[in-house]
Amino acid sequence: MRVCGVRVCGVHTDVAIVGAGPAGARAAYVLARHGARVTLFDRSHPREKPCGGGVTGRALALVADTFDAADCAASVIRSARFIDSRRGQSAFVLLDGHGASAGSALLVASRATFDAALLAAAERAGAVLDRSRVVNVTVEASGACLETTGGRRRAAFVIGADGANSLVRRRVETAFRRDQLSIATGFFAHGVTSDEIVIELTSDPPGYIWSFPRPDHLAVGICAQADAGVTAEALRSRIAAWITATGIAGGGRLDPYSWPIPSLSARDFDSLDLTGPRWGLVGDAAGLVDPITREGIYFALASGQWIADALIAGGSMSVYGSRVRDEAGSELGRAARLKAGFFRPAFIGLMMRALQQSAGIRAVMADLVAGRQPYATLKWRLAKTLEVGLAWRALRSVRLKSV
Repeated sequence: MRVCGVRVCGVHTDVAIVGAGPAGARAAYVLARHGARVTLFDRSHPREKPCGGGVTGRALALVADTFDAADCAASVIRSARFIDSRRGQSAFVLLDGHGASAGSALLVASRATFDAALLAAAERAGAVLDRSRVVNVTVEASGACLETTGGRRRAAFVIGADGANSLVRRRVETAFRRDQLSIATGFFAHGVTSDEIVIELTSDPPGYIWSFPRPDHLAVGICAQADAGVTAEALRSRIAAWITATGIAGGGRLDPYSWPIPSLSARDFDSLDLTGPRWGLVGDAAGLVDPITREGIYFALASGQWIADALIAGGSMSVYGSRVRDEAGSELGRAARLKAGFFRPAFIGLMMRALQQSAGIRAVMADLVAGRQPYATLKWRLAKTLEVGLAWRALRSVRLKSV
């Protein structure tokens, strides 16, 4: 296979991919299937990760050619419980069987198992996993040079799939600023699980608390902007108190975690710069994470697919950049514009009442949680659900007219 239309004399591999998570593994699988020599560099994957672990139906559909979801250790979640712990209120939302776009329920996977399945598929297709740690990357007109703990490697093209703290990004572009990151922190509650997700929207700091059940533990946490003026330790203390108040962990052994997540603004999404002649960024390294839900697995998989498609088609990175802007950037930019209003106290109160009283609102929220509801049509779906007048009031409270 010719990468970028040329062969580079003396290279170790056609494509070097730094990071073997969902984005890197998907890119490796597609490229290797089409004859590219692909090397994945990652010293730690697959591993458990400090995220909810929700895998939406559209994400599963994208990788249906690599493995059967039934073979991946996961909890199938068909309901969500939204709570207001201060007021003692709650509302149940069925994730399956509601709304015009009803489909499969949300899957909450063990990230170690899910990522292992993606990585194994890439290796079966012919990609090579190098457990060396990449310590530096330089990109020249002729290709990329990777300094690793196992020695120097060269490639015709390098893909940065190494997360929010991406080394590749820091070398070829600029690191994320603090205002472009969120802190996700909380606890894995080992030895206890459930059959529902629990979500509490919060206004201080703006964000939400979650409990996502995996096969043998709960992932319980909170996410807040890194520049919100609150430390990871303070957020984790809040989660510990929330766990005690709700009794949600049922005495499970608590194992703390913290991790950065990209959380870009609408302006950032309007000016994404993800490629150069010999490099490209995917997944979290590209900032492709929903600013409201902080869901990034689908966009990781999709961007890995898209960059591989562009390389296979001849290597034009403008094609990849355009596809990201059209199919991800516009959607995520809309979410960023809604974000400030979404976590306002007035909206949270209205939303809780709407969820309790309106089947239409519950259907919209079910599709939003399960990844079936795009932000482009969220305004109009809410506007149609006027059973108790709450949808329109909520609509105005978050100023959706700006979308």
